[in-house]
Amino acid sequence: MAIPVVAIVGRPNVGKSSLLNALAGERISIVEPTAGVTRDRISTIVECGGRYIELVDTGGYGIVDSDQLTEHVEHQIRQALDRADLVLFMVDVRDGLMSLDQQIAQLLRRQSLEVLLVANKADTPAMFGQAGEFARLGFGPALCVSAINSVNQTVLMERMAQALDHLPSGTVEPERMRIAVVGKRNVGKSTFINALAGEPRVIVSEVPGTTRDAVDVRIDYAGQTLLLIDTAGVRKKSRLADSIEFYSHTRVLRSLRRADVVLFLIDASVEISQVDKKLAHEITEQHKACVLVINKWDLVGGQADATDYRAYLDAVLPGLRHAPLVMTEATAGRNVKAVLDVAIDLYEQASQQIPTGRLNQAVEAIRQERVSVARKHGGLPKIYYATQVGVRPVSLLLFVNDPDRFDAGFQRFIVNRLRDLLDLDEVPIRLLLRRRH
Repeated sequence: MAIPVVAIVGRPNVGKSSLLNALAGERISIVEPTAGVTRDRISTIVECGGRYIELVDTGGYGIVDSDQLTEHVEHQIRQALDRADLVLFMVDVRDGLMSLDQQIAQLLRRQSLEVLLVANKADTPAMFGQAGEFARLGFGPALCVSAINSVNQTVLMERMAQALDHLPSGTVEPERMRIAVVGKRNVGKSTFINALAGEPRVIVSEVPGTTRDAVDVRIDYAGQTLLLIDTAGVRKKSRLADSIEFYSHTRVLRSLRRADVVLFLIDASVEISQVDKKLAHEITEQHKACVLVINKWDLVGGQADATDYRAYLDAVLPGLRHAPLVMTEATAGRNVKAVLDVAIDLYEQASQQIPTGRLNQAVEAIRQERVSVARKHGGLPKIYYATQVGVRPVSLLLFVNDPDRFDAGFQRFIVNRLRDLLDLDEVPIRLLLRRRH
């Protein structure tokens, strides 16, 4: 049974994203003084009065978007309202009643929605009296809050719980896995997410940098719940135009860290860029299971061979040679479901618990190969035994004679041989070295 949905709506810059973050207890939406930062629907699961709700942040209604995305933003707002069981209609006690507030009130009345009027930025009780004029909107007295200073946050949660008390509680299905979709700008990430979700869940536009926040999208696939994380398009750090782009970039890195599997979208119609290489390095450094999703393959399919393209990627992205490859056409929805099948297989590989006996048989086989390696210090590197200490990634602790003798090249050799010997062909292995005392 679905859980109740609470949508936060209001004109630009009244503090909707700040309220979402305050009620969720973490920074989910980007908060900036600039109006119109939020564009997509940003949602999160929050506990409210002993039950779970889906809290949804929306873009500012009536924003004049600099990238001509106003219509897209308002479509996302309407989508949120269509699903909402309760609306938190936010106004700004400092600015007072505005014409846009009245337009939003008319929209909400037409849809016969349950509305809780919330006057934000009431930092002290002395400001509460200023909220009286909002009663003219027709939703009763406004509850004065301050999202930044946590004024009346508990009271707001209680009011929300009361308004939803007549609805069934519903249940939250735990997600089987978290999948981050990353790539440079305009590679087709949002189109790909929408194809998987089966609805226009995030805004798709030719304008670079349309997606700013990391947008979580829960989908059901093959009888299990998956969490897809749409991320902002990555560009060179030197070209980050403002603080909004900086926060977007930071959220991409955070999304990588919390993902179980990464879908790395690459535009088949252009050459691999420095941004692609930086992303590949980040994925490799974090030891993330990764699917190389070659999007827009239809643009080059008649001119390129998949085997040749694989060889090209192995040459320019050597750290991801183990990652499986899937060619897609997100706009037409071709092969996008196959990507999920591969991602689930990688998740299972990366979740394996390897019996200690089998692991040490593999270590013994590597030791017997007597490979010649370059050494920083004199003496041969020796592995005595190994044990598994973690999954996702598969993390192996090797007890050795001297960790300094295991240079990067020899560690790569060990990882590659372990992949072969342990049937972990397509996932990263994290090595930890410890001197045996």
